[in-house]
Parts: sequence; C-alpha cells; structure tokens
Amino acid sequence: MIGVSLLLIGLNLRPILASVGPLLPSIQQDISLSFALASMLTLLPVLAMGMGCFVGFKIAKGLGFANTVTVSLLFLLIATAMRFWVETANALICSALLAGMGIALIQTLMPTLIKQNFADKTPLMMGLYVTAIMGGAALAASSAPFIAADLGWRAGLGHWTWLALIAILLWIVSRKHLALPSHTDKQAEYSFWRYRRSWLLALFFALGTSCYVCVLAWLAPYAIELGYSQTQAGLALGFLTSMEVIAGLVFPWLASKSMDRRAIIALLCLLQLIGFMGFALAPQVSIFLWAALAGLGIGGIFPLSLIVTMDHQQNPLLAGKLTAFVQGIGYSIAAISPWIAGLIRDNFQSFNMAWLLLAALSVIAYLLSRQFNPSGYAQHYRQVMA
Repeated sequence: MIGVSLLLIGLNLRPILASVGPLLPSIQQDISLSFALASMLTLLPVLAMGMGCFVGFKIAKGLGFANTVTVSLLFLLIATAMRFWVETANALICSALLAGMGIALIQTLMPTLIKQNFADKTPLMMGLYVTAIMGGAALAASSAPFIAADLGWRAGLGHWTWLALIAILLWIVSRKHLALPSHTDKQAEYSFWRYRRSWLLALFFALGTSCYVCVLAWLAPYAIELGYSQTQAGLALGFLTSMEVIAGLVFPWLASKSMDRRAIIALLCLLQLIGFMGFALAPQVSIFLWAALAGLGIGGIFPLSLIVTMDHQQNPLLAGKLTAFVQGIGYSIAAISPWIAGLIRDNFQSFNMAWLLLAALSVIAYLLSRQFNPSGYAQHYRQVMA
C-alpha cells in the first residue's frame, strides 16, 4: 500500500503545471497575459520547488516526515481548487506559487522515503515514482482541453482537485506502515554545499529539468502557432509526456543492469538533441515524431539524474539530503528557462531559437555525464563517509 500511495502522490505533482499550456490561448482571451508573464505559471512553481528543497528536511525534522507530506498535499489541493474561481493573472500566479511550495516539500522527502522503504529496489521504485510524475503531466495535458471545451478553462485547470483528494485519503490510511529515517544519525546533519561533485550533479539535473519545464510550458502554444487546434496541441503535449512515461519505465530498468549509467545517459541526450533540432528546423515533417524523440530523452534523463545522485550515498538520509541539494540548485536554475523561452518568443515571434538553445543544453548534459564513473563515487565524499 505504501508503494501505491507514493505513486499516487507522484501522479499529483505535475497536473497543475501541465494543464496550463494547452489552455493558454483560452486563458489569454479572459486574462491579459504576455508569453513572458505566462511563463511565471511555470517559473514560480519550479523556483518554489528549488527553494523548498533547502528547508524541506528542517521542516520534516520538526513536523515529522509523514505530517510534512500531508501538509504539502493540502497545499496542492488548495492551490488546484483555487483555479476554479481565478479572475486575475495575480490569482493564477499565486495558486501556482502555493502549489510549488507543496510540490517542493514532497519532492525533497520522497527520495529518502523510497530508499528507506525499498532498499535494493530503489532504482526501480524511483523509476516508477518519476514515471507517475510524468504520467500525471500526460493525463493533464491530454484531457484538459476536452474538459475545458465542455466546462471552461477554469475547470480544465481545477479539475485535478479530486486527484489530490484521493492521494490525501490514501496517504492518511497508509502512512502508519511507513518506515521513517532517523534524525539522530550524525551524518544527517552534513552539508553537501562545499563539494564540487554536488554542484556537478546539480548542474546536470538543472539541464535536464530545463528541457522538461520548457516543453511543459511551451510545446502546446508552439503547436497552436503551427496551425494545430487547441485540442490537437494538448494531445501533442500529452503524447510527448506519454513518451516520458515509457522512458521513465524502460530506461531506469535498463540502467539498473549496471552501476555505470553513462551509456544510457548518452543515448537519452542524443534523443533530446534530435527532438529539439526537429522542432526548430523541420516542424513540418511531424511534430509528433519530434515530440516522441524529445519525450523519450527527457523522460529518461529526469529519473536517471536522480538515480545517479542517489548512487553517491548508501545511507538513505544522506542520499535524500544530497538529492535535496541537487534538486534545490537544479530547480532554481531551471526555473528561469521557461521565462527565457517566453522572452525569446516575444522578441523573435518564434520559439525556434528556444528549441535550439535546449538542443545545446542536451550536448552540455552529455559532456557532464561523462564524469559519472561509479568507481570514483566514494572519493568525492570521503569526509561524509568517515
């Protein structure tokens, strides 16, 4: 039951972001939103995810792991429900910020909870958890336009309240079976800020997450500009996130065959590169083809970046704290990428330069990943392990 509950929580972490893009034209008809301002609906939650990672363990130490997750789910529930009644851009942005706070705390604690409760099955469970996250995005992107067509864009955004409610109820029932990490371990107080390897892992995560959040924010508006209907644009984003789901299942499983994940990461970076180049240079060939390739790359790199990070620490709490640092820095950096892409769109009247920039990030991510040789992981944190 714990596994099902954690996966259902993961399913709730992206609908509030993924449902915006396909409905953006409808929202802009009612609310004055430039592309740069609309990017705040992605930028602020992602930035909150980053900032929340730095305080998540401190909050959990006082409130308790299980209670912190419960409160975070309530934040997400309230933020989603707010969207049924939003009338201004500020209200919409406030709901995004509140949701980001809830998502941040959950994502900070989840790697520790998974490693504590699933031990040797951690890579598989992390893959399933990340797949659930991307599955929530696929579900929201695909169905939001259909809901909006019948009930309006506010219902398309707020519809996911029921999913958060179910997650809260199941979490309350199952949390009593949860194995919780101890805060008495002296290593748990260790800081990862001063290690070069921590920053390298954070930058790698930031590059992959930048690609993820940019696609989440702008693929549907880009498809609409190419002449697709709002529903078709939502399906295009839903198709891409469906490919992410497949990648989240397949590539962590493949990577679990060896501690050296570099060959899999290289393939994923190549898939991303081809997909983004296709968006920029040959969208007329098939936006769905490029979405499939980019989605497979993004969907694999996201869990692999977390798995590689957790590979560096065997202690569940230390692995969680290192992952929190990586996500904190990574999300904070990635948060500005949708805003930059929005500025590019406003100034060049096209997303093409943004896609080329993401292609370049894919190359940089590959170059960084060459340093992830598992035989040298221990030497990067000798003082931690002492």
